[in-house]
Amino acid sequence: MTRPPLLPFDDALERLLSQAAAVEDHETVPIMEAHGRVLARPVRSTIDVPRADNTQMDGYAVRAADAAAGARLPVSQRIPAGHVGGPLQPGTAARIFTGGLIPPGADAVVMQELAETDGDTVVIREAPAPGQWIRRAGEDIREGAEILRAGERLRPQAVGLAASVGLAEVTVHRRVRVACFFTGDELANPGEPLPPGATYNSNRYVLVGMLRALGCEVSDLGTVPDSLEATRAALREAAAGNDLIVTSGGVSVGEEDHIRPALEAEGELALWQVAIKPGKPLAYGRVRDGTDRHAHFIGLPGNPVSSFVTFLLFVRPFLLRLQGVERVAPAALPMRADFDWPRPDRRREFLRVRINGDGGLDLFPNQGSAVLTSTAWADGLVDNPPGGEIRRGDTVRFLPFDLLLA
Repeated sequence: MTRPPLLPFDDALERLLSQAAAVEDHETVPIMEAHGRVLARPVRSTIDVPRADNTQMDGYAVRAADAAAGARLPVSQRIPAGHVGGPLQPGTAARIFTGGLIPPGADAVVMQELAETDGDTVVIREAPAPGQWIRRAGEDIREGAEILRAGERLRPQAVGLAASVGLAEVTVHRRVRVACFFTGDELANPGEPLPPGATYNSNRYVLVGMLRALGCEVSDLGTVPDSLEATRAALREAAAGNDLIVTSGGVSVGEEDHIRPALEAEGELALWQVAIKPGKPLAYGRVRDGTDRHAHFIGLPGNPVSSFVTFLLFVRPFLLRLQGVERVAPAALPMRADFDWPRPDRRREFLRVRINGDGGLDLFPNQGSAVLTSTAWADGLVDNPPGGEIRRGDTVRFLPFDLLLA
């Protein structure tokens, strides 16, 4: 079997994403259930925000011309938030509270810290400028303005923004349906006895957890025996009704690695092996589902760190594209390396690091692809170019898990 050349990381990701189109089905959901969903249509405001001029703080609504320093003004009315006051008579002040509507005739607010009460009058200690401490109608949002664009994955603050203009529901892409299975006769589930030569299947719990965190509907098919027939059967089962199949293990070139021949028998292999470390044996293709459609397939390596890293770098952006998200690549942050990396690989490396108390990055001492401890210890990855030697004090590209796991 002829091995294709290793694909550079950027080329592999570009080719992968070129195959990912947003699922076409849409649904309307209450905004209370919209967190993490992806907008299928832009959201426009049906109102001005604020709807009317109101005060930014507690104080006194006045006519600026009446409120010279030292002026004594009778307090003619009281306006809490949610209440409408009457017109402000010349030479008077209105006691007003944050969010209260500015009464007709008033054109400024004196904050309460700059005024003193004396019975039914208020003494102005500092003259306000016209418009001071007034939030104008439409200052935040104008009626008809687009406030959220299609393709945006809704964070809590975006959901709150939709609520602030009175929207009770939004139109989103349906959830992406993902099937996953794990290959290896050596795999045991936690809670089971561990036979000689076996290992507990940590990848199952890492990958299923990340898929669910991304809002996918997950079909977990468990562990599949190391045989071509079992792998082909699992691919056929996984393809039925799902948008994407994710597997772990069996994508290398050993005699017990059956993913590639099974994929070629049940569909097509379009991408195999990427020039990164960890995670070289990555595969992409499509699997026939018995109708006229295909399910996407991404096969991840079996080593725990390789599986974890390639999910973050490839599966996550691919899934986001399927969900309808436009911007899928997290921005790398420039940070200081507080370590040396004198023997870089010819492949692009992703090193597990943690932010230290001095604002730099420490390196986990064992960067092996089976050392899952490094992923729990780390705060993120250093994206190191091929052949990139790192010296203490160098600026490196840091990819925080806070962004990659969001």
